[in-house]
Amino acid sequence: MSLHIFQKIAEERIREAQERGELDNLPGAGRPQSFEDDGNLPPELRIAYKVLKNAGFTPPELDLRQQIFQAEELLDQAPDEKSRYQALKRLNFLSMKLSALRPQSALLDEHRYASRVLERLDKKQR
Repeated sequence: MSLHIFQKIAEERIREAQERGELDNLPGAGRPQSFEDDGNLPPELRIAYKVLKNAGFTPPELDLRQQIFQAEELLDQAPDEKSRYQALKRLNFLSMKLSALRPQSALLDEHRYASRVLERLDKKQR
């Protein structure tokens, strides 16, 4: 079974519960919800990582990937050259740390990633 089928089943059950009024007046209703940003994880791993995280077991690679994602956002939003430099230094450090955790075959992917970051920086400076 694919995740798509589970998603359809879940959406159908949520819709039915809404129609029966079972989701009315829940705690936290009307207040903003805080959702974890797991957009940088492959969809097929999100549930597994969520279960591990809730149990207090997050792999170091996951934490580093989240930090890398945040560093990329800082780099994209950096207002000046000094801020971009600091964000790029952090991004490079985190990337090296992540590559130390992964097998050597992943180094080729890191090179492609670094090339994309440099291309993005070049576009921003133009």
